[in-house]
Amino acid sequence: MRKTTQLMGAVSATALIAFTSVPALAVGTNAGDTITNNVTVGYSVGGVEQADETASDSFTVDRKIDVTVAELGGSSTTVAPDEQDAAITFQVTNTSNDAADFNLSVDQSTSDNFNISNVQFYLDDGDNVFDAGDTLITFIDELAEDAQVTIHVVGDIPDTVTNGQTADVALIATAHAASGSTGSLGAIYTATSGANTAGVDNVLADGAGDVDSANNGDFSDTDTFVVTAADLTVTKTSTIISDPVNGASDPKAIPGAVIEYCITVANAAGVGTATNVDISDTLPGEVSFDTGDGIFVDGNASCASGTDGLLVTPTPTAAYNSGTGEITAQLSDIPAGTTRSVYFQVEIN
Repeated sequence: MRKTTQLMGAVSATALIAFTSVPALAVGTNAGDTITNNVTVGYSVGGVEQADETASDSFTVDRKIDVTVAELGGSSTTVAPDEQDAAITFQVTNTSNDAADFNLSVDQSTSDNFNISNVQFYLDDGDNVFDAGDTLITFIDELAEDAQVTIHVVGDIPDTVTNGQTADVALIATAHAASGSTGSLGAIYTATSGANTAGVDNVLADGAGDVDSANNGDFSDTDTFVVTAADLTVTKTSTIISDPVNGASDPKAIPGAVIEYCITVANAAGVGTATNVDISDTLPGEVSFDTGDGIFVDGNASCASGTDGLLVTPTPTAAYNSGTGEITAQLSDIPAGTTRSVYFQVEIN
């Protein structure tokens, strides 16, 4: 076959040049694909058609490595002190033109208030909610090009945190070669240096995320844990109601006197609501519970307007154990700036 440059000298004015239609290289064309372009030159000499001359060119598509990580939900995640397995959720998308593994890691800010501990990663089961159906992983395995998965970053909140404190946690996904078999993390991708080769070169095309730089084969995004905590103040006081000598007129704390214990639970302003508030009070041996008066729950700060928790149906919210001398009571949720109380009466032995 003669080269095209040699042919052109013999082409007459009636020569016809035709090119095959080949689509242009587009984003998403698979790495390793061979793109071939064919050219056909038809011509005549002295009015006689000659055999067509052809030529072709082929090249191999290189590997474009790109990944995005995006926090799911668009808002910070509320947690409580000492909460276990608190989760923030991200979506990881393989925008490369080849399948890849992605190693997972976190970066915890040094400019916030606390760090989470016992960090783990879970692959979501499809509902974008961290639950028992999700799978514990250490890396994303064999993620196809243009595919997306949801990842939960899970950790424990310290018990020392206070209301309004924050923890910024960034998820980093780093591209590795797909090993071709599940359960094995391939080698980390690095950019092919120098001129284009005949094989499949690697081009790191990722952008800069929250805690990573562009063109490093990784990407990151940040979500924030925000602590919502109650700030409770518990106070216990006693008031002499009556005694067997003076009655209710200037009573004294003598044997036979009736004493009202008042337990107030106050939640500070601007904090989280206290829930599941349980009271446990073991009476000293010198007093006896007055079973005829009741145990009043959800009273106000002055220990009034409560409801007798022994009479609540179907389930009492208060109880007295005569064997242990323990008073137990449950209070309704206590919002910020609210005080609730439990009060009951005893008799001095």
